[in-house]
Amino acid sequence: MHYFAPDQAERDRFHAGSTDIAYRWLGAHPVDENGTPRWHFAVWAPNAAAVSLVGEFNGWDQNACPMEKQYDGIWEIRVDADRFTPAADPEKFSFPEAAERLTAYKYAITGPDGQTHMKGDPFAFLCEKRPNTASRLRDLDSYAWHDADWMEKRRHFDSLHSPVNIYEMHLGSWRRGEDGRLLTYSEIADQLIPYLKEMHYTHAELLPVMEHPFDGSWGYQVTGYYAATARYGDPEQLMDFIDRMHQNGLGVILDWVPAHFPRDEVGLRRFDGTPCFEHSDRRRSDMDQWGTVMFDFARGEVRSFLMSNAAFWLDRYHADGLRCDAVSAMLYHDFAREKDNWLPNKYGGHDNLEAIDFLKELNTRIYGRFPGVMMIAEESTAFPMVTGRVDLGGLGFGFKWNMGWMNDILSYIKLDPVYRKYHHDKITFSMMYAFSENYILAFSHDEVVHGKHSMLDKQPGDIWRKFAGLRALYGYMFAHPGKKLLFMGGEFGQFIEWKDDDQLDWFLLQYEKHPDMQRYVRELNRLYLETPALYQVDDSWDGFKWLSVNDSDRSIVAMLRTAKDGSAVACCVNFTPVVYEKYRIGLPYACQLEEILCSDRTEYAGSGLYNGLPIRSEETPCNDLPHSAEVLIPAFGCVYFRVRKPEQTETIAEKLRGEQGRMRADS
Repeated sequence: MHYFAPDQAERDRFHAGSTDIAYRWLGAHPVDENGTPRWHFAVWAPNAAAVSLVGEFNGWDQNACPMEKQYDGIWEIRVDADRFTPAADPEKFSFPEAAERLTAYKYAITGPDGQTHMKGDPFAFLCEKRPNTASRLRDLDSYAWHDADWMEKRRHFDSLHSPVNIYEMHLGSWRRGEDGRLLTYSEIADQLIPYLKEMHYTHAELLPVMEHPFDGSWGYQVTGYYAATARYGDPEQLMDFIDRMHQNGLGVILDWVPAHFPRDEVGLRRFDGTPCFEHSDRRRSDMDQWGTVMFDFARGEVRSFLMSNAAFWLDRYHADGLRCDAVSAMLYHDFAREKDNWLPNKYGGHDNLEAIDFLKELNTRIYGRFPGVMMIAEESTAFPMVTGRVDLGGLGFGFKWNMGWMNDILSYIKLDPVYRKYHHDKITFSMMYAFSENYILAFSHDEVVHGKHSMLDKQPGDIWRKFAGLRALYGYMFAHPGKKLLFMGGEFGQFIEWKDDDQLDWFLLQYEKHPDMQRYVRELNRLYLETPALYQVDDSWDGFKWLSVNDSDRSIVAMLRTAKDGSAVACCVNFTPVVYEKYRIGLPYACQLEEILCSDRTEYAGSGLYNGLPIRSEETPCNDLPHSAEVLIPAFGCVYFRVRKPEQTETIAEKLRGEQGRMRADS
């Protein structure tokens, strides 16, 4: 990306916290100066006594390339490009690995106390592969994109009223190569794209791909906010990964960490020898529970750094959305802090007013500049209007993970079925607030680690009950309003908890029940994509009605989902091991029910019970509804029915009669 020379107004916007293009001029950029190719370096270090550019190219000599401080605390220097090429010393840099070292650099920053620290470039587009920590030169303009059709369609994408079915994944542990080798971005794309298409997902969500020093952080402790991690290859390979996803009709959401950063020496903490990106008072800066440091959202340069970073991944990498991690930690000064270890805001409250303003500005800018993308909040409290419009007082996110629903249903599922009737509200209470935000229902990586058990092993009972219970749970999830997200491995019944240092247990697909579970999830995903009633009206009661809500004794719920055109699907879920051959559900009108999916079919490792023939409703009131029908609901079963009104049924019958008449005429 060639250097963009900022004018006075742009520099002022950076310091005021109102620019989203700082990546175009801060950091390292190639520039042509009077016909000579050079690299321009710029770094914000307002309180530094001295800054110099060091690297293999100058023998890491802190006196060789001193940088010049500008009036606004930004230090700059230009260096001839040929100093970073093997031609500078062909004998020393005669093989690729050595040549790469020539492009490595850091900033030697001397603070006000006279101490010098070697810092990475906060705006570097590439970093060395761990355990090395230097930044590396990279021009991101070389990649040629081929996803113009996707990008044009994305501008008009209405995510709220479209199917969104997300496969959350960690690139380093989805699959691995021989001897446990990490696959490259390209190798992952080769296997992932056909898998996602076969499984009928719409998006992949990647745990952070920004550079991070410690594998065990899963990418959530970032040192290189603008650098695609070198673990899986070069930036162009990640671009190619996303490009190929788009060409195959698949979106890519990136997890993004705007709340906090690690304490590593090379990173942002005390960047110029003083707190720059964090608050000067540790009661605002230190997040002891995580061992990290919180961003200071009151500082303009921090806001510009993060706002530009969000825009960077959508602009330069064509990402289709950002899932913002740990939003709750941004909203509250006392989040995860002891009683006397936090500072209140200017009004004496615990709301982080500056972070709230930042999120509003961030979402306004991102949706304005990149229509059709998704900004998703991982927010675990009852903070109001997270997805509300900014002009009406909301934060402006497009979606929020429904953490309340997730916690309730998982606490319910772990109960022995005999006790579930005493906790029936765990599966019904979520509808009391289902339309207060635009929700994503997420069974994420956080729910299958740290002793929480895998999705399969959360289910009580023997192996048959575990699989049957999981099928019922997923069926309930897809009938409930909200977009869908499932972490990798959950689709085939990974039995042990997720581990980040090895691939998923794909060998389980050689054994019984696991391929059947995968087949069931594939069919459930397909049904979701092809059924507007399950996704078009996720934001109001117009798309949802209880058909049976208070049957706690039998632990059954039934619901009706309706599309904008009135087409509807009914779903019944039984959370006990009892078979109900004639279970009566209420219906709002006369209709016919035709089973379209049953979790108990043998192809899904069920017992083989299902509703084989269409079922006509009766004018028998039930559950405060004027009509009803008796349906079969298997043990731990989930059953979906297509709902046809009389006029629809007659139309189909007439069509069949017409086809039969044509067949007789032909004969």
